[in-house]
Amino acid sequence: MLAFWRHGYETTSIADLTAAMGITAPSLYAAFGDKKQLFLEAVRLYAGDPQAMADGIDAAPDALEAARGLMTAAARAYTGADTPSGCLMASATASGSAASADVQRVVADIRRSVRRRLQAKIDQDMQAGRLLPATNAAALAGLVMAVMQGMSVLARDGMERSALLGIAEASLQAWPGDAR
Repeated sequence: MLAFWRHGYETTSIADLTAAMGITAPSLYAAFGDKKQLFLEAVRLYAGDPQAMADGIDAAPDALEAARGLMTAAARAYTGADTPSGCLMASATASGSAASADVQRVVADIRRSVRRRLQAKIDQDMQAGRLLPATNAAALAGLVMAVMQGMSVLARDGMERSALLGIAEASLQAWPGDAR
């Protein structure tokens, strides 16, 4: 996972992976089939249980706190002491070449799933009268995702966790006011 995170999907070689794992290429192929399957396993490890992510969003008292939780967790993950800076999913698939299109789709599906779940939480707040009915739930969920991806780039540039947390809080100032 760390090799992909540091170097990206396309530029991480089988030799890089076998060296990081302390195994031979035949063992890698026997265990994972190919580099793509190993990367997808690394993404599953990185992203964690999709249901746990959904449960975390659902458990938040409102969409604002769900968004805050997502961005705070992202800032912490992007600046971990034992991991490369930034987001594995963003940095590993940044090249956008046709060779990694299927891998990029899987990563995009994970991000879409988080965005949809947050959008559903925003919709719930609108229905409950906590947000104005004119709130654009899709755009608001997209804003959170865009800020998180931007924070990943800034972390790769060396920005510290405290600054990323400040950006997260500043972005939440754009959150629509209470409907009550």
